[in-house]
Amino acid sequence: MSIEVTNISKSYGAQKALDNISFSINKGEIVGFLGPNGAGKSTLMKILTTYINADEGSAIVNGNDVNTQQKAVQLSIGYLPEHNPLYLDLYVREYLAFNADVYKVAKSRIEEVIQLTGLSAESHKKISQLSKGYRQRVGLANALLHNPDVLILDEPTTGLDPNQLMEIRNVIKNVGKDKTVFLSTHIMQEVEAICDRVIIINNGKIVTDKKLNNLISEDKEQVIEVEFDFKIEEQAIAKIENLVSYKNTHDMIWELTFKADKDMRPAVFDFANANGLKTLQLNQKNKNLEAVFREITK
Repeated sequence: MSIEVTNISKSYGAQKALDNISFSINKGEIVGFLGPNGAGKSTLMKILTTYINADEGSAIVNGNDVNTQQKAVQLSIGYLPEHNPLYLDLYVREYLAFNADVYKVAKSRIEEVIQLTGLSAESHKKISQLSKGYRQRVGLANALLHNPDVLILDEPTTGLDPNQLMEIRNVIKNVGKDKTVFLSTHIMQEVEAICDRVIIINNGKIVTDKKLNNLISEDKEQVIEVEFDFKIEEQAIAKIENLVSYKNTHDMIWELTFKADKDMRPAVFDFANANGLKTLQLNQKNKNLEAVFREITK
């Protein structure tokens, strides 16, 4: 295991930020760590990176105990915190060279991470001159500098424009092939694009820990949008089999929610035919991670 968390708890005064958290992550997994604001995500990441200590429980990162082998943990981790701390007066290459000396890595690695994170065009500038998105890239380059086995990324794509998002997602996916990546984000599309597995935390407790595909597909709820060619009463709509809720969204357009193992579109078509209606459109709206997240944490 690259990361093993066992019965971790942490309180700030009367507030319990983490409540008996346990999970493990294998090498090569890219795991999304999700939760509402204040759920305990950043607290756990700070414990895994030895910035703070847990009140109870234990954590092992790359075979090293976060309490007793802190330096070994720090050497094996690349960490990008939520509030990216940078020396703004330094130039990009100067900043990375300073950290290369700290990690005792070859200067050639600086050019590698600059290329990897798409910093080449901005690498001659002072960090203070960079946009927020490019500052995030500098933070990610620094996290990758010593080629760590484990990457812990807290909101890694904050401030990136859509093109930059795609580039950084690709970087994370590529480095994740031979590393463990544990990332926190509020952008659900980001998790769907790059993560294999999702851990969701709420009020300091893990509420789900599943493979992404399983999390989205296991719910048998289907949402179908249908447009008829004529208005129809609610009482008639309510008679469709396996229907759990319905909403008239616009004139003859209805959003129908079913709970069933089978595809319910044929049933909607048959209903229309039986009532002398034509279906002008009939679409199944796939449930996404955002909808699942809202249900689990509401």
